[in-house]
Amino acid sequence: MSESYIKVAALRDIAPGKMKCVTVQQRRVLLANVGGTIYAADEMCTHEEASLCLGSLKGELLKCPLHGSRFDLRTGAVLDEPADVPLKVYPVKVDGQDIYVNLGEQA
Repeated sequence: MSESYIKVAALRDIAPGKMKCVTVQQRRVLLANVGGTIYAADEMCTHEEASLCLGSLKGELLKCPLHGSRFDLRTGAVLDEPADVPLKVYPVKVDGQDIYVNLGEQA
């Protein structure tokens, strides 16, 4: 595994259709399991200080619990207002049962 990838969780920690928040290098990162594919993104909504881990996940779409903005976890794109700044998403690699995230790059 490349040095730029950091182990953040195990696959067994995130069931399909579920999310988990972890702290990595003093950053809060949201991990989501969508049908066995793991996505990683910043945990805070880009509109206001709201934890996206408290939001809802429908496929690759993440909905903020505060004002309802939706983001595409594949690209970080904003799909619904009031947010207008994309969500930072990060490359993920799975090695065996371990999940690694590269916080130095955007997916």
